[in-house]
Amino acid sequence: MKTSDFYYELPKELIAQTPVEPRDSSRLLVLDKNSGKIEHKHFFDIIDYLNEGDCLIANDSRVIPARIFGTKAETGANVEFLLLKQISGNRWETLCKPGKKAREGARFSFGDGLMNATVVEVKDDGNRVVDFDCDENFFATLDKIGQMPLPPYITAKLEDKERYQTVYSNELGSAAAPTAGLHFTTELMDKIKAKGIKIAYVTLHVGLGTFRPVKVDDVTKHKMHSEHYEIPKDTADIINETKKNGGRVIAVGTTSCRTLESVATNFGEIKPCDGWTDIFIYPGYEFKVLDGLITNFHLPESTLIMLVSAYAGFDNIMNAYKTAVDEKYRFFSFGDAMAIL
Repeated sequence: MKTSDFYYELPKELIAQTPVEPRDSSRLLVLDKNSGKIEHKHFFDIIDYLNEGDCLIANDSRVIPARIFGTKAETGANVEFLLLKQISGNRWETLCKPGKKAREGARFSFGDGLMNATVVEVKDDGNRVVDFDCDENFFATLDKIGQMPLPPYITAKLEDKERYQTVYSNELGSAAAPTAGLHFTTELMDKIKAKGIKIAYVTLHVGLGTFRPVKVDDVTKHKMHSEHYEIPKDTADIINETKKNGGRVIAVGTTSCRTLESVATNFGEIKPCDGWTDIFIYPGYEFKVLDGLITNFHLPESTLIMLVSAYAGFDNIMNAYKTAVDEKYRFFSFGDAMAIL
């Protein structure tokens, strides 16, 4: 299967630049993965497709304001750092621009001295391992000086940083939002719970590799980035109980999907655990946990459109995407949603 098989034409004006208000008023394309049937709804209608005894599994990772601007200590030259992955404590893997200013041993200052940094390693891929130092809590300082790392296709200014967070975000660590969850409001979640549907959480800290293009022609040759995940005991119990009782496990977003399928692949079951995953799901993959998926519309030729094609069937997905373009759905992070059931 070739990467080019997953290409589709998308008019630029369909790339959503701002989120809709309220969150759950976005449009919802409902796809029956068995028949290929398509329905056009709004996101608040999702409750009509959920049954008592089902469970939703959502990613509660919270986006950090990972883009910081500062100066090089020795020269005062301007630099931009993008925090990619926490290695330990205040040590992070970081993308630095311009890279030539960030050689091993180089020191930098951010936020008029609120945070300082030293490059300790230059990796083979050009990323830097950086030690940060600040007087107060690292994340509190980052919240003061950092900016949200919006995807490159969003050029409009984000007025409210919370609109790039899910209402249930809790665990700091993502460099990009798990965007399928952006459509939920607390009111909608309360209605879902009142119908007898459980909502439980996993954590997968989303890296910017989620936007990295697939650069190989042969899909199977692509190497995924690695991301940290955690499944707590109460979530594992809810999933196993739901399966035992004949309910459906529905993932909110590809990150929740990848977490569940990684654990089931590694251990043969869902159990409390944490670790790193670089699972790459593309057509031919046999799903072990998923009974449904709520997701956004993804970039052409991306690993994410490959994942949804694996779940719903290649022809179904390419037809659904063509329909969404024809019907002028809004695409990508701040765009509309799809429910595959």
